[in-house]
Amino acid sequence: MINITLPDGSQRPFEHPVSVAEVAGSIGPGLAKAALAGKVDGKLVDTSFRIDHDASLEIVTEKHPDALDVLRHSTAHLLAQAVQRLFPGAQVTIGPVIENGFFYDFAYERQFTVDDLAKIEEEMQKIVKEALPVSRSVKSREDAIAFFKGMGELYKAEIIESIPSDEDLSLYSQGEFTDLCRGPHVPGTDKLRAFKLMKVAGAYWRGNSDNQMLSRIYGTAWLNDKDLKAHLFQIEEAEKRDHRKIGKTLDLFHQQEEAPGMVFWHPKGWALWQVVEQYMRKVYVQSGYQEVRCPQILDVSLWKKSGHWDNYQENMFFTESEKRTYAVKPMNCPGHVQVYNHGLHSYRDLPIRYGEFGSCHRNEPSGALHGIMRVRSFTQDDGHIFCTEDQIESEVTAFHQQAMQVYSHFGFSEISLKIALRPEKRLGTDETWDKAEGALRAALAACGVTWEELPGEGAFYGPKIEYHMRDSIGRGWQVGTMQVDFMMPERLGAEYVDEHSARKHPVMLHRAIVGSMERFIGILIESHAGALPSWLAPVQAVVMNITDAQGEYVSEVQTSLMNQGFRVTKDLRNEKIGYKIREHAMQRVPYILVAGDREREQGLVSVRSRNGEDLGTMTPEAFAARLQAESTPGA
Repeated sequence: MINITLPDGSQRPFEHPVSVAEVAGSIGPGLAKAALAGKVDGKLVDTSFRIDHDASLEIVTEKHPDALDVLRHSTAHLLAQAVQRLFPGAQVTIGPVIENGFFYDFAYERQFTVDDLAKIEEEMQKIVKEALPVSRSVKSREDAIAFFKGMGELYKAEIIESIPSDEDLSLYSQGEFTDLCRGPHVPGTDKLRAFKLMKVAGAYWRGNSDNQMLSRIYGTAWLNDKDLKAHLFQIEEAEKRDHRKIGKTLDLFHQQEEAPGMVFWHPKGWALWQVVEQYMRKVYVQSGYQEVRCPQILDVSLWKKSGHWDNYQENMFFTESEKRTYAVKPMNCPGHVQVYNHGLHSYRDLPIRYGEFGSCHRNEPSGALHGIMRVRSFTQDDGHIFCTEDQIESEVTAFHQQAMQVYSHFGFSEISLKIALRPEKRLGTDETWDKAEGALRAALAACGVTWEELPGEGAFYGPKIEYHMRDSIGRGWQVGTMQVDFMMPERLGAEYVDEHSARKHPVMLHRAIVGSMERFIGILIESHAGALPSWLAPVQAVVMNITDAQGEYVSEVQTSLMNQGFRVTKDLRNEKIGYKIREHAMQRVPYILVAGDREREQGLVSVRSRNGEDLGTMTPEAFAARLQAESTPGA
């Protein structure tokens, strides 16, 4: 007798081995029809998988969190089958699931083009209508190599030769198409209904430029047409909001080949930077942080002590002087430990909180660089807390509350939390990691929030809480972090004197709220499509005249507003007023102030918003009061 335990805790007995599909059918025909895959004892399997022992089982339907990955994996096979139908002789190589979709690499006598995509997608739709069953088989290593070589699939044969000899080789077939794959896959092609091919790119086999260039076709797949349309709309919106385009249009910054992965900030862009930095500086002060400043380069001996040399050197830049090797700092933490170490501390002094807008450099691969979102030179709103173990929970809780308030002030209300756990390459013992991870879980539990856990994604020196926020078009961004570190203070000799006059190592908490300033500003630009709220806008208002007769009055209004701390410019050009208004509205300036003869004589300005709303006339003082009210974050 085999007992199958379902997610609700109920059990179903079967006299013989039973497939996932048969279990679903025993529950009801609706579930059998909806089943895409199964999860047996936590492992994803096909619906044809036979269970021959007592086991737990989840039926994967469209509502299951693993459903999308299964659908996307199967849609990659659908793509490969369509390509081989249309282009006989095309060899398939690899086709993994990626974020929001999949890709497949093909070897063919020519590179595929965008013009090919429509034909391929049409063929994919035909295969869906054929409702081909998908079946799994297992072959020996030798038989599988012979099978694919016989089909002319030389790349598949090469892949098999690199697979460990003790692994089963599973093949999946649908109609005339067979592919090497671990699976699982949907039971039939009719389950694949919402997909679109997005683009074509070149990719070297095995990522090696000495190998053949392949054609990579990217696609996206979703549970239904509604989700697909929402994703395509998001992509369209993202293209309109691209921070690189908006940065150029609004003259905020630029990048160039001579400084790859680095940013040249223009006056308006730096004004935006300063608004964010000065706001965060106030957060430092309100949260009890003392601001510090540390050197950009430090002797490699310090990075060896900290653990960066063994665990992070491939991401670091180095320089030499007088036969000494220095590293350009990729992180601020070792420097903050040096500040802490420059004096003797009692347990009564703790927690000690240091903050720095620290400029860091990391040797990111050129292919990973993306505008100001992924750069080699960046600045963090970085902070480090030196505390006792007993203080971890209260410090993490206080940080969480502060971070959530900051995100709210910047207009982000949807925040999700994740805990990144111990990576394979790390410092310290499992016991230390257990203690660090447990401290983060306890702190978040005390905050009354839920979180997701990410095995293997922590930093080499400690686990971390990640703050992921959702922007105005639904995209997720990882920004702030809070990390617990028991290792670095010990490695770098940080100590305090406890209540028994004994020397102890403090715990070091690494924290950032916005994270990389460059990345956060890029997120702000894209989320607001460049139309930043007035408190953030690099230019909050522009004052303009209709004729030369109002030039002196316009200058007086601008000077008065600037003296009150507002970011205001003037436009006295001899252009038609309609042209000037349109131009500044295109520059996303929140307010446009116009003065004609009547406004000058009565000491008024005519105010309109960048979206064309006429706000009427008011005194410069009344406008200043309005702008002041909006200059409070979160107002």
